[in-house]
Amino acid sequence: MTIEELDAALQSLGWKVSEFCRATGLHRNTPSRWRNEGVEIPAWVPKHLGLLLELQRLHAAYLVPPSTKGDD
Repeated sequence: MTIEELDAALQSLGWKVSEFCRATGLHRNTPSRWRNEGVEIPAWVPKHLGLLLELQRLHAAYLVPPSTKGDD
């Protein structure tokens, strides 16, 4: 996963980097090390973000009531 892909996934989720760190137990400086020091992003990060994005998609598809606009 690249930094750009990380940023895009977090943006799609509506999360800040700090929120991702809190949710995953990462130290708040860890993503900065990925970004600025070239430290490799661990393999679990894209998997975790992929699951979150899939949950978001499923929520939108099945749990958000359909719009009633135009049904009058």
